[in-house]
Amino acid sequence: MRQGASKVKTTPGRPSANLSEFAYRTVYDLILSRKLVGGDIIIEGRLAPALNISRTPLREALGRLEGERLLIKQASRSFMVRKVSAVEFFQSMKAREILEAEAIELALHKVDSAALANLRAEVLRLSKIPMQGKEHWQIDDRLHQLFADASGNDVIANIIRDLRITTRLFEVSRPFDRVHVDGKEHLAIIDAYQSANPRRARKAILDHLRNLQSDVLQILSGG
Repeated sequence: MRQGASKVKTTPGRPSANLSEFAYRTVYDLILSRKLVGGDIIIEGRLAPALNISRTPLREALGRLEGERLLIKQASRSFMVRKVSAVEFFQSMKAREILEAEAIELALHKVDSAALANLRAEVLRLSKIPMQGKEHWQIDDRLHQLFADASGNDVIANIIRDLRITTRLFEVSRPFDRVHVDGKEHLAIIDAYQSANPRRARKAILDHLRNLQSDVLQILSGG
């Protein structure tokens, strides 16, 4: 297993924002950008100097990431980036199919039109970016969680959030770059939602999730 502290560039001076939040965002972004991948070891005593912060806020940030199941506690003062297997990925995607299809139907007529218009504009803008990156994952979060949160069922929304962490950890560990396809499918989801047709909304979200699984399976099988 690799040690991940060397992936971090030294920070010139303390950030003005909350140090724990700064550490959390830094490590989170390193995972999304594939600079830290499943199995990498994060050693508190090495990462703190690299970020130019003390161990206390870093410890809080790493504990938060552990609580979100992005990291796994190892020996004293060290964590490992969680590694998700293909089996866990596909099982999680199947659960997402059930829950996200239900969530988008429950969310019909509940999302503000201005929020949807803003989301559409962001999807169109990011669909032109050549590779998946931090912005791509942020808009992916916004779209999927928007309908989950608007469903009115907090249990469903929280489970979807947890499942998305699992599937993302698997996706960012491999080159499943489908930016343009994601953009088209995300726009189809927005269009289907705005049609207020529950069957069309369910189909759009299911098509997207199943197409992703099909692409991943093809890549894993050498296609």
